[in-house]
Amino acid sequence: MAKPVTKADIIAKIAVDADITKVQAKAALESLVTQVYKGAKSKDGITIPGLGKLIKQRRKARKGHNPATGESIKIAAKTVLKFRVAKAATDAVVPPKK
Repeated sequence: MAKPVTKADIIAKIAVDADITKVQAKAALESLVTQVYKGAKSKDGITIPGLGKLIKQRRKARKGHNPATGESIKIAAKTVLKFRVAKAATDAVVPPKK
């Protein structure tokens, strides 16, 4: 199994690619994350060009069941975050069929 990429790995790669220091790269990454969090709170969500869109969505209350006992349960309404992957990102990872 592949080793997961750490925050330090991402910062180092940004620093090399942008020809900046790791401190500057860390500040840029943290700024991006902060902007995404703020944008996700808004009604329209936030779009990261070439990557996708993060939106806040309200789920209605619904009925479910406990798979261990088969008992019916109520699942409360809640707000969740959804990420819609951009077509460019999908095409970059999984090339379209010809």
